[in-house]
Amino acid sequence: MDAARLVEPAERGGSRPVVLVVDDEPSYREALEIGLSHEGFAVIGAGSLAEARHQLSAHRPHLMLLDVMLPDGSGIDYCRELAGSRLPVIMVSARTSEVDVVLGLEIGAADYVLKPYRLRELVARMRAVLRRPPAPSEPETIEVGELHLDLARRRVTRAGQSVELSRKEFDLLALLGAHLGDVVTREACLDALWWGLDLADSRTLDTHVKRLRQKIEAVPSAPRHLVTVRGVGFRLDP
Repeated sequence: MDAARLVEPAERGGSRPVVLVVDDEPSYREALEIGLSHEGFAVIGAGSLAEARHQLSAHRPHLMLLDVMLPDGSGIDYCRELAGSRLPVIMVSARTSEVDVVLGLEIGAADYVLKPYRLRELVARMRAVLRRPPAPSEPETIEVGELHLDLARRRVTRAGQSVELSRKEFDLLALLGAHLGDVVTREACLDALWWGLDLADSRTLDTHVKRLRQKIEAVPSAPRHLVTVRGVGFRLDP
């Protein structure tokens, strides 16, 4: 389907809610353009993440339908990237495992719809998402004892001194900080940060936890903040 033709309804959509459909299968995009247009939506299309980013730079959709598997990257990673944008995302995928569905919802997707789907059900879910009140803004900083996490700048200080973390170490700390005081399971950590890693092989996660403790804890062998909940996962205590 021609991308320029897809943009046209959104330009003239008036009060119609605008939906960005990100799917690399033209047949799905064409069917959704027809079906959603009849249901009162204006439709913009993208066949890749690059096209989706271009469309978002030019338009302000009310909702995104996002496939998981795209030719230039993972829809899961892109959904995580959009978490701070307050754009509701509905994952639409043929991946039906419980892990896929739970992961999509945990990283911030508003809903997860399985292919093949009925248009009526999809539209009902879209309208339900659009009726939800806007989510409160995510905190830009997290305080944990002497630790200060600046999420926007990806900086961590401890007692005013900079703490050098690798990308994954920061992401793990931010993930735990987003659930401050609550347990984050090992499976959730692996799914969020090491997509595709065998869940039975958690040595990578344990290594990162150990390195984090060495950098943020006064006594790494007796951690005060980054606590292990044996057999379940980890908790970041304030």
